[in-house]
Amino acid sequence: MDVQRHSVHTLVFRSLKRTHDMFLLNQGTLPPMDLNLQKMKKSVKAKDSYGPILERVKHNNIMKAQNENENTDPPPPGDECFRGNNDSAIVSYNPTQNNTVITTQTNSGGNTVNNTLLIPQKKTPSMAKPKWHPPWKLYRVISGHLGWVRCCAVEPGNEWFATGSADRVIKIWDLASGKLKVSLTGHISSVRGLAFSQRHPYLFSCGEDRQVKCWDLEYNKVIRHYHGHLSAVYSMALHPSIDVLVTAGRDSTARVWDMRTKANVHTLVGHTNTVASVICQTAEPQIVTGSHDCTIRLWDLAAGKSRATLTNHKKSVRAVTFHPSLYMFASASPDNIKQWKCPEGKFIQNLSGHNAIVNCLAVNPDGVLVSGADNGTMHLWDWRTGYNFQRLQAPVQPGSMDSEAGVFSITFDMSGSRMITTEADKTIKVYKEDETATEETHPINWRPDIIKRRKY
Repeated sequence: MDVQRHSVHTLVFRSLKRTHDMFLLNQGTLPPMDLNLQKMKKSVKAKDSYGPILERVKHNNIMKAQNENENTDPPPPGDECFRGNNDSAIVSYNPTQNNTVITTQTNSGGNTVNNTLLIPQKKTPSMAKPKWHPPWKLYRVISGHLGWVRCCAVEPGNEWFATGSADRVIKIWDLASGKLKVSLTGHISSVRGLAFSQRHPYLFSCGEDRQVKCWDLEYNKVIRHYHGHLSAVYSMALHPSIDVLVTAGRDSTARVWDMRTKANVHTLVGHTNTVASVICQTAEPQIVTGSHDCTIRLWDLAAGKSRATLTNHKKSVRAVTFHPSLYMFASASPDNIKQWKCPEGKFIQNLSGHNAIVNCLAVNPDGVLVSGADNGTMHLWDWRTGYNFQRLQAPVQPGSMDSEAGVFSITFDMSGSRMITTEADKTIKVYKEDETATEETHPINWRPDIIKRRKY
């Protein structure tokens, strides 16, 4: 035992000696310290930190020397901030003047001199006044689906819209009258995503049956299938300017498809959980995805790689949406709704207060952001200031349970004047702005004294 302990001590000592010798050996190889450079760095730092004060002291010393030489006139006002040991300086506080300090000083002749130093007042940050938006009201409830209505899309001509449901049917409705035009059957499980092409008479759909379909609306038939997803497909988006389709789902990937050839151009890999939402735009980043792994990813479409990952959210991100005119997007999570600036994904502000699982987001050109939640609540926000100007509770269809008051998707029509929601009570609800409302009848409850505390 003693021999073993001795050998351990010997090894430790040798190791320490080797380390000591190694550092001793390297000591001479360190670059020599440049004294002029050190002095220059110190002077730059001193000038940067204490420049105005040093100038003041220098000026005061010159004035003091002149006064001692003349020994007749009192020093000019404003230059006696720094005195010797024999002089006294009393700072008096005046509560009416926020940006001045009055110093009462006694000079060597026994005379009292009042000097006023201007200190710049720190500006208090204030909340910008929000733009007034008229409140929204429910004016139509459409029934017809036999299951949860999961998704909605409005066609470019703004004449009709399509909805997809858990009853496996896609229904197309007249936007003006709310009447059913046609039902499309073909999916074998819940339909989760819909998208209309801006340039072709095509409707794209995806669902929990792992299928992505392209429907020709002239014949109301499926003309293409896009095979590749390994699990349920939850979201889809069409690129505004090129014939590319992006789908995302439970296999933690987003797939980019050539619309015509059905080829899987890219598989965007990086998320570690379900990708709940995907959106496209013409400018960079052309694709943005939100996932249950609490991250948002910005993708380079040409390279098929992630260009940025935003990790500010603490809970799963179920919805992302682009602003129609500003170069920004918003994301929704149970912890907060956040706004971001493109292209690098710079965080702008939090919209707090919607304390629920937010399923969907939508923005119209007027700057109204709407968030819909799993408990049937809808919050309407002013995009620029983040002011929550209205809260709605979707009324449950008679015969449904209160627990079925979930909002699954929100879509504005092409004019931005009508808002379509699809819900868990198997209905589609259409909202519009209240024409009778004015700023007097529905004033903004704006309190600029309360500065919003940002939560990160």
